[in-house]
Amino acid sequence: MDFAEVLAAMAQKVRNQRDAIHTEEATKNAFVMPFISTVLGYDVFNPLEVVPEFTADVGIKKGEKIDYAIMRDGEVQMLIECKKSNEALTIENASQLYRYFAVTNARVAILTNGETYQFYTDLDAPNRMDDKPFLVLDLLDIDDTLIPELRKLTKDAFDLDSIINAAGELKYIGQIKRSLGAQFREPDDEWVRFFTSRVYEGSITQRVRDQFTPLVAKATKQFLNDQVNERLKTALGSSNYATVDAAPQEAVSSHGPAQDDIHGDTEIETTLEELEGYQIVKAIACSEVKPQRIAQRDSKSYFAVLLDDNNRKPIARLHFNSKTKKYIGLFDVEKNETRYELGSLDEIYKYADDIRAAVRRYA
Repeated sequence: MDFAEVLAAMAQKVRNQRDAIHTEEATKNAFVMPFISTVLGYDVFNPLEVVPEFTADVGIKKGEKIDYAIMRDGEVQMLIECKKSNEALTIENASQLYRYFAVTNARVAILTNGETYQFYTDLDAPNRMDDKPFLVLDLLDIDDTLIPELRKLTKDAFDLDSIINAAGELKYIGQIKRSLGAQFREPDDEWVRFFTSRVYEGSITQRVRDQFTPLVAKATKQFLNDQVNERLKTALGSSNYATVDAAPQEAVSSHGPAQDDIHGDTEIETTLEELEGYQIVKAIACSEVKPQRIAQRDSKSYFAVLLDDNNRKPIARLHFNSKTKKYIGLFDVEKNETRYELGSLDEIYKYADDIRAAVRRYA
């Protein structure tokens, strides 16, 4: 297998076993050690390559241990601190990494819960671990653009200079992408003012900000719809594929009426994943009906895809609100829903026949 396939296999292992992992020790045995071995390529049973429970006296802290130290030529190159699977990773629980980073030759530190790996270096100050990671690998949602950089950390391709040189760019690109995602989900005042000033010539008062805040949010969602639509058309390989229109304005809210949607339901958050999943379902359904007939409605518990914006004509439901698992709900002739777990959004295509069959029943 090539490196991307090895990484995908590791991701599938995490998906299959994560519900059975309840302790930090189980996380290390089931996820972290296999990651070090199969993904990074180091022999976890060779103390010349991987030292578990690595100890170094740090000031008044005597006998503290870091979970793993990865060695090259007798020198510590990477430090790894592990937390329990499903436990959130915060810089506050990386205090040992901070201390060990300063007293060893390591230039790379990794904080992980077996599912997410945060990679740190010392861009801001020499020999002092940065507060923010330069690379974040989420095995449940792998960013393909990071794979070449991750490969530089493997035993066979280890290139410290290249890693450090790329770290600055990776760090800020990652932060910018996460910031953009946050603004697309819930634009703040500065973001709203930025776009409002480009389309509105008057003074931007509080009333104007209140008026434009939902409009900016709606425009960004429709822009993302358009971008996803272009991806789908490219993936389907058809330049004359019928244009998939952006979602109707009332579809963003579970209440339906356009006026309600303009003001928005603050308790319902439509995510980028839900919009992309909707566009995949829509692209599949368009083989049976015109794209304008496929609608969406978001609610607190699920994201519905409907024919003719009619609750009595459900095509599918996207259950994406859980942080751990995602499901697609499909309907039989009696409109009974069955949920199927999704490892990734691409797996929606596995249910194309069921989606088309649902559309044909109503059409």
